[in-house]
Amino acid sequence: MAPPAVAAPSATTMVCARQGRLRQRYEGCYRLVSGCIPYMLKEEDGGSSCGHGQDVLGRLQVLMISTPKRGDLIFPKGGWEDDESIDEAACREAFEEAGVKGNISATPLGEWIFKSKSKQNSCGLQGACKGFMFGLQVTELLEIWPEQVTHGRRWVPVEEAYGLCRYDWMREALDKLKEQLLFESNFRPLPSPELVESSSLYMVMPAVAEGALALC
Repeated sequence: MAPPAVAAPSATTMVCARQGRLRQRYEGCYRLVSGCIPYMLKEEDGGSSCGHGQDVLGRLQVLMISTPKRGDLIFPKGGWEDDESIDEAACREAFEEAGVKGNISATPLGEWIFKSKSKQNSCGLQGACKGFMFGLQVTELLEIWPEQVTHGRRWVPVEEAYGLCRYDWMREALDKLKEQLLFESNFRPLPSPELVESSSLYMVMPAVAEGALALC
């Protein structure tokens, strides 16, 4: 894969990473969460960037993020708020947590029920989330992003990602991403857009008075 092209530095941009849950959407007892699997397709030998079928899976890499004091990895996700669509929420989380922008899939990969990180051992539905995941083909890789202090990022081949996922539902989402890309590649070649690295400055500030972070 050719190295990403470096974009000319843009003017300083002030963007806040949203914090708090005052605008959080709920469905019954479930907190609604939106996220994505950022991905790219490596160029084939000889510079070709299109392909079909299993060739697509061989070139597929996904971007995973780290969290403090954990060795496993996750995908960007967070609370879906009442002033945005579900796909807008997924794109926002990818930007805030992983520092990427791109083209999001038209339909979700699926939905999953899981517990928030702080409620993994609680009984009943306390801390339950309903999460929707999308595929996000990355077109822009930011050098600086709002939550880089707490989230590192790492490109990995899709098959390696299975062993790094923190939860089983994330492995299921990877299966759905592969199915979606295989389906699309049967009808049209999947291009690999040139990644652009951007240099901008972002500031993390509380978006609301409540200080609780969205952890699931």
